Amino acid sequence: MVYCCSTYIDARDHSVGARTSPNSLANTMLQPFLPRRAGHRRQPGRLSGLVVGVFGCVCCCLVSNSSPNLVSVLTCQNDNARTGQNTNETALTLASVNTNTFGQLFAQAVDGYLYAQPLVVPNVSIPGKGQHNVVYIATEHDSVYAFDADSNAGANAAPLWQVSFLNLPAGVTSVPNDDTGTDDIVPEIGITSTPVIDPVSHTIYVEAKTREVSGVVTNYVHRLHALDAATGAEKFGGPIVIATTAYDGANYTYVSGPSLPGTGDGSVGNLLTFNALRQMNRPGLLLNNGVIYIACASHGDLGPYHGWVLGFDAHTLATNGVFNTTPNGGLGGIWQSGAGPAADPAGFIYLETGNGDFAASVELGDSVLKLATTNGVTLADYFTPFDQDALNAADNDIGSAGEIVLPDSVGSTNHPHLLVAGSKSGTIYLLDRDNLGQFNSAADTQIVQVLRNAVGGMWNTPAYFNGALYYVGSGDVLSAFTIANGSLSTNPTSQASGTFGFPGSTPAVSANGTNDAIVWAIQSDAFAGGPAVLHAYNATNVALELYNTGMAGTRDVPGGAVKFTIPTIANGKVYVGAQYALSVYGMLAPLADFSASPTNGLLPLTVMFTDTSSGIITNRFWDFGDGATTNTPDTALAHTYRTPGANTVLLTVTGPVGTNSLSRSNYIVATNLAPVVLKIQLLTNGIQLIWPAGTLQSAAQVTGSYTNVTSATSPYLLTPSAAAQFYRVKVR
Repeated sequence: MVYCCSTYIDARDHSVGARTSPNSLANTMLQPFLPRRAGHRRQPGRLSGLVVGVFGCVCCCLVSNSSPNLVSVLTCQNDNARTGQNTNETALTLASVNTNTFGQLFAQAVDGYLYAQPLVVPNVSIPGKGQHNVVYIATEHDSVYAFDADSNAGANAAPLWQVSFLNLPAGVTSVPNDDTGTDDIVPEIGITSTPVIDPVSHTIYVEAKTREVSGVVTNYVHRLHALDAATGAEKFGGPIVIATTAYDGANYTYVSGPSLPGTGDGSVGNLLTFNALRQMNRPGLLLNNGVIYIACASHGDLGPYHGWVLGFDAHTLATNGVFNTTPNGGLGGIWQSGAGPAADPAGFIYLETGNGDFAASVELGDSVLKLATTNGVTLADYFTPFDQDALNAADNDIGSAGEIVLPDSVGSTNHPHLLVAGSKSGTIYLLDRDNLGQFNSAADTQIVQVLRNAVGGMWNTPAYFNGALYYVGSGDVLSAFTIANGSLSTNPTSQASGTFGFPGSTPAVSANGTNDAIVWAIQSDAFAGGPAVLHAYNATNVALELYNTGMAGTRDVPGGAVKFTIPTIANGKVYVGAQYALSVYGMLAPLADFSASPTNGLLPLTVMFTDTSSGIITNRFWDFGDGATTNTPDTALAHTYRTPGANTVLLTVTGPVGTNSLSRSNYIVATNLAPVVLKIQLLTNGIQLIWPAGTLQSAAQVTGSYTNVTSATSPYLLTPSAAAQFYRVKVR
């Protein structure tokens, strides 16, 4: 049974203006994550998508009775506030994340690049395959995969299910990046944004783009898919076509799509229509109060394009709102380097726009927007930097960064509800969500705080955890800034040493409450042809790097880098998307190894054994080969041999993720010091040697031609080849 507590929250409690505690989700009961029975109906008033509609709780609310510590990651950056934090991680600790105990567990091959962040749901009942913890992957080849989240062994080597939105015989393919005239997304365009999962209806929502050729007509199509999370089957009559645009190399034909009155770029007859070739859904999808929101910009800076926000009912997929940032101008796209629009507990949506036309309250390029959602999607407030015109001219806008809805605990009496935003110049804007400040042409003094050039260029979004913001700017190092009482520290409180090239990184944080906090970041600056690198840092002092995939040589390499990728941390695993692959990291199974000193000697022989095994180990079982055994948690112990012989030693190590053994044959040789009484019997066919214990090491002639004997047991017959009378023997 999946549960959180005891009460449902009615959708009406989340109307604009209603105040919901950031922790209110913890009092919301969820239904079991099972395939919905035919004919099963939701009770009226229950809110689909409730889990992802409230601050900071998405990653910690799908919990199973049998596995009380399992968490879900259902949306980009863990929650609708876009904090990037999972504070329910118990397996990954500061002590356990290192190259000896942590590394790549397995990888799964997929059919395209992974720009979208992996999503995780535990305890999903897959028809015919039992219950699995599932990781969901979306590719630029227009495929969605469901893999077992914990293993690729046996049947789990194959996907639990896979769906493709392509139909090659019908001319339906992904979009070659050459069609867009830019290599911003390569080598093809299909699913770029991070999907979102509704745990109540058990649905994963995916926005996909295709190229569809019929005869001489080439159409570019955006669709919204609603897939059953247990089977991949389409739901709610989906998919629906968001927009279709035909393009012959010179002219656009708007077959279908959202439109608004406007005279902006690409408009026809004072009507502005969504251009399905030029527009791209880069930001992660948002599920807010039962509505799926999709934000769009362009491929590169090639127009005509605008910033669009489209809303769709999560159960009917009907259009629920259309908003355009520059209806009578151009540009103003919503990229955010993949970060999803944020939502606050009252249901308002926040996003940042890129370079474009600006006219106060009408054309909203280079701005932070607050959108109301009670009656479609409408502008509620905005902030535009005073130097917007210069930013726009230099293509140095703020649309490259994402925003975070900060918890009230870091606000002040005058500014209890805060939002943090950023820019390509590395400037950090701290805003009051109740009054973003709009536009002051003289200076940005009307907002809460500005830190200019605080970090490297922000083609990324920070992560928030426990009163700190973690930034990885382009050409910069990981930097931590504290925030308290409505104010950011003016300088980093700690910094790492390794520099990240373009585009920097959007980090994530795992912690067990406020303990064992780790900042994770993917270094993707080698996206043109090199590998991604996963880094882990101590969140209390990011100067302390715990681990990176390069520390283990080639063992842990995740694959080719994909820019803007975000790691997902859940249930002791770290999921990293790359080119044609998903890599899964976690605690390594123990690998037994040991040494001993000395390995031979005279009785009584005391030997010091040292366990040199890798992995997390909770118990060591030793079999010393002389009949003695012991269990111990200690890495070193002494054992004394009191009988002669060559002893085979066995070590079996056990940890939370497995058991492993190593045996070394005849490893310890103990020699008897006691006098050996050697009896000599003269026989008609030779000389027989008899002794009570030990092994005959040699018997060599003094005169004559006896054959040297290297080893024998009692009794042993020496057969002379000549009439030699003297010989020597050695017995040990």
